[in-house]
Amino acid sequence: MEFERWTGLILKKLQGWLQMFIKMLPNMVIAALVLVVVYFIAKLVRRISYRISLRISHSDSVASVVSVVLQTLIMTFGLATALSILNLSQAVSSILAGVGIIGLALGFAFQDLSSNFISGLFMAFKRPFEIGDKVETNAFIGTIKEIKLRATTITTTAGLHVIIPNKDIFQKPIINYSRSDQRRVELDFIIMNTTDLEYAESVVRDAITAAAYAQDVEVYYSAVEDPKIKLTISYHIDNAEAHGFKNHRHQTIVAVYKALADHGIVKVSVPEKADAGA
Repeated sequence: MEFERWTGLILKKLQGWLQMFIKMLPNMVIAALVLVVVYFIAKLVRRISYRISLRISHSDSVASVVSVVLQTLIMTFGLATALSILNLSQAVSSILAGVGIIGLALGFAFQDLSSNFISGLFMAFKRPFEIGDKVETNAFIGTIKEIKLRATTITTTAGLHVIIPNKDIFQKPIINYSRSDQRRVELDFIIMNTTDLEYAESVVRDAITAAAYAQDVEVYYSAVEDPKIKLTISYHIDNAEAHGFKNHRHQTIVAVYKALADHGIVKVSVPEKADAGA
């Protein structure tokens, strides 16, 4: 008798589940169709958003992130809709609450990583620099070699590869030398106060003006340090050349000192050549 009673309870429970399954069958079919449709829509949105993001940001990493995020949001919306059709609203609330708690915990655990990631996204869209630009940031001067969502790689003039977190670049000043058509060069020279200052100025000005690379030349005396006087030269150069600043500054120093020496304003001693047999 006890066995029959248990068997009856089990059969009754199974019949109840079967009836519930039959009643829920149309909802399950609709929910499955919703998931399938949402899946293909999410794939289409991902493909389109990737192309649009790549065209705007010119960054494969940013385009991939944006497209994946949009696809995930659409799939999440489709899953929530399917669960609602199945009358599982409480499950939807539980899932959303769980996702929120997990996201908050991960946000605290990977705070620096998240900051670098968000900074990388902002930089990708604002584009303060591009690959190949010569920049100065975080006390480093070099050429942009690689831009990622987490960090940016700079090749310094010494040939060193420096990886700088995007958060540090985003929060600190950036000097992008490649964005300027012209660059100002300033050089200081010291001459004695016994020199004819007007004559020395004209000699220096002629030497700089003769250089084809110098534009908007200015020559003026900027300080007195008895018995010396500081002569400052200022001019613009074309900033398109990769090593123009160094080369032109070198040429200017050589040209100015040669002109001053040729006119007897400064004395230049030339070392005697050693004998071949010495």
